[in-house]
Amino acid sequence: AKVASLMAIDAQSDVEAGTVTLRHPERPDLCLDPDQDPAPFLDWVKPLMPESRAQSARLVRVPDRGMAATDYPSLSLLNLASNEALSAKMGRPLSILRWRGNIVMDGLSEWQEFDWIGRTLRIGSAELKVHERIERCLATATNPDTGERDADTLGALNEHFGHQDFGIYVTVVASGDIRTGDAIEFV
Repeated sequence: AKVASLMAIDAQSDVEAGTVTLRHPERPDLCLDPDQDPAPFLDWVKPLMPESRAQSARLVRVPDRGMAATDYPSLSLLNLASNEALSAKMGRPLSILRWRGNIVMDGLSEWQEFDWIGRTLRIGSAELKVHERIERCLATATNPDTGERDADTLGALNEHFGHQDFGIYVTVVASGDIRTGDAIEFV
């Protein structure tokens, strides 16, 4: 949220090789093993960080715990119809990547996901408990392709919808496989 240029980092993991490839419009691609020497990553990200901000110092692996914006292990679910509704109000297309979601849902009505708080969903063979709406921060004002702030998403959400929420947080109740096109059912 404080360094817009970081929003343009795209990361692709290769689980079998144990590597991550990072891309950014202002940096050459970098393929690294995050469990090895952090120096290549630290050198790669340094030009993206303003000198007035805290600088990256190391990579940290947290065993058995993903890094989430919540104080519990969560995933974020996003609704394409909600993104389209906000895009229409703003008079411009917004990339769904702006919202940094884990699962993108299609075929719903706008903001329908907000009615699911407290319910358990099944997608594929996984079961997910819906906890809360996601209150968004300034990071969503940044274009994920360029790393430039170019849209007042928070202002538009507040003005047109009376909140600055986008998406929902869920926790995994039962692990399972989720594939593109899987239906959403209530348990």
